Parts: sequence; C-alpha cells; structure tokens
Amino acid sequence: MLLASATTANASEIRSTITDSVQLTVDGPAIQSTRIGSSYSVSGSNITSSSLGRLTGASTTAPATVSAGSYALTTAGQAFSFSETSLVGDVPVSSQATLSSGQFTAPNLYGDSVTSSGGTAGSLAGTISATGVATVTAGGAGTTAIGQRAVELSVFK
Repeated sequence: MLLASATTANASEIRSTITDSVQLTVDGPAIQSTRIGSSYSVSGSNITSSSLGRLTGASTTAPATVSAGSYALTTAGQAFSFSETSLVGDVPVSSQATLSSGQFTAPNLYGDSVTSSGGTAGSLAGTISATGVATVTAGGAGTTAIGQRAVELSVFK
C-alpha cells in the first residue's frame, strides 16, 4: 500500500509601510470684485412730471451722473406717494494692481468686492528627523504647516 502525504501550503506576508511628510502652505492673494451698474427709478401717485430724472454721462472713464427731474402734485390736498432712487455705478478699470512681496499694492475694487491678502512665510519651516519625527515652525498670517506620520501594518495568511 502506498501512503501519500501532502503538506499544506502556507503563504504568509507581513508588510510594514511608514510614510513621513511635512506640508508647508502660504496662501496667495486674491481679489473677487463685481462691478455695480448704475440705475435710476421713480414712481408715485398723484404726481405730475414736467421732466423725468435720469442718468447721464456714463462712459468707460467716468461714472454716470443723476439729472434731477421736476415733479409736482397733480391735485393739491389729495393723498400722494413719491419715490425716487438712484445708484451711481462703478467706473470700469482696465487693469488690476500689481503684486509686491506677495501682496496687492493698491487693488482696484468695484462696489461688491471680497479681498484676501496673501500670506507671509515669516519663519515657516518644516523638517523630518532621521528617526521620522516631524517638526514644524509656525509662519506668518495665511500660512499652514502640517507634519504627519502614517504607519500601515498588513498581515496576510
């Protein structure tokens, strides 16, 4: 009689991964500016106009100006309502301010604007030692420093 014996295969794997990183960020400057247009409106009841108010003189180099209208009561002693509203808009700009040391020197802004000044690195720094210890040094405003160690251990059988 023949005896057969087989051993079971055993595949094992152990994997270890260590990742060290330092991330340094300095925010850049930004300007978001929306030009406001000019508008004029007038409304009322029991009002007579001999001339309506209006916007005049708008150009690419100067804002509009408001010309006054001439209004009077239609029937004296009667109730009336009158509303006149004007908004003088922005003059278009053809170029934006230049950067100096990561900052806008004198930005051209429209009526609806959001600005963010850029960060300054200052003493922003980051290192990783031979033993994998991350060290970060804070910078000026608008900076971020992140030191990270990620350890992964996988065992397969």
